Amino acid sequence: MTKKINKVVLAYSGGLDTSAMLLWLKETYDCEVVCYCADVGQGEELSGLNEKALATGASKLYVEDLREEFVKDFVWMAVKANALYEGVYLLGTSLARPVIAKRQIEIAQIEGADAVAHGATGKGNDQVRFELTYYSLKPDIKVVAPWRSWEFKGRADLIAYCTKHGIPVTATAAKPYSMDRNLMHISYEGGILEDPWAAPPDDIFLLSKSPEKASDTAQEITITFEKGEPVAIDGVKYGAVDLLTKLNFLGGEHGIGRVDLVENRFVGMKSRGVYETPGVTILQTAHRALESITMDREVTRLRDSLGTKFAESVYYGFWFAPEFEILKSMVNQTQEVVNGEVRLKLYKGNVIVNGRKSPNSLYKERVVTFEDDAGAYDQHDAEGFIKLQALRLRLRQMD
Repeated sequence: MTKKINKVVLAYSGGLDTSAMLLWLKETYDCEVVCYCADVGQGEELSGLNEKALATGASKLYVEDLREEFVKDFVWMAVKANALYEGVYLLGTSLARPVIAKRQIEIAQIEGADAVAHGATGKGNDQVRFELTYYSLKPDIKVVAPWRSWEFKGRADLIAYCTKHGIPVTATAAKPYSMDRNLMHISYEGGILEDPWAAPPDDIFLLSKSPEKASDTAQEITITFEKGEPVAIDGVKYGAVDLLTKLNFLGGEHGIGRVDLVENRFVGMKSRGVYETPGVTILQTAHRALESITMDREVTRLRDSLGTKFAESVYYGFWFAPEFEILKSMVNQTQEVVNGEVRLKLYKGNVIVNGRKSPNSLYKERVVTFEDDAGAYDQHDAEGFIKLQALRLRLRQMD
């Protein structure tokens, strides 16, 4: 039985899926549909979107620029945590979903809507990420996920439906892969990429040159951090969006940030994804280098011991969960001392650390030197330290 809905806010891009969903929602629920498009740096042409949404049956369209919030509150948080899912994935898609869903709920509250709808499929992670955010922020919201309930089986059915109803779409039935883009990365999956043995064709990549075609000349840059967040490149301060945009360009020119992996989706299946994340790949290397001289060893190990939990929480969609609030608070506390500069060389897919300095540095040359340390460190102390460490090992061989 179809649940009663009076007004629904649809996450809308104007593409094939959400164009079909807009009309399908009106036909199925006989309700008002408010469309919402989030700009997280996907670079899509937004002109004409309002006219298309209204012509297809929407009562209005919200276009929300979330780029600054996305980078400042979500991407930088992941950089500070050195977050990697399964040791490889920098979480570009995962980080965008909660900021998109958060604003969708806010619009639903503004509009007095009793439901929200999204275009994620029933096989992937995004349905979980969207809906966990919805329910976290508005527990009584109704959620419509058309791909889990409508009669259409694939893109060909949607194209036929849109054609029948005069909805203009540019899609064709034979698209070789799907793509998701935001200011942090681009992901590619499906179609020709579903065979994990098949190499991704080089012409799919939009952000980066291949390392083979990248410049033969290395480029040196310096990144400045304040409390773990990047604030300047080569001494020039940038806002969050502009800084990441510049690093994406620099990294792309030098073939940095391509990843091809088979990951474990939250729903249980394995999925092959190909990613371009040039800017954040540079930042993670630089950030790690600065932490190496500013963070206490045990603080670093404690933070890193929770790194898997942090990355999984983001990947699975638990951004607004209580345990994740604790994780974020802990990470932020560790970053108070992560201030300074890191000098890097960018060359043919590589990010090479050439130097690091900080006013909070724990690296003391007078202690570590192999030359005369003028009494800064008494080497005799090492003997007792080693014997204490060896005690449990010696006890195993004692009578």
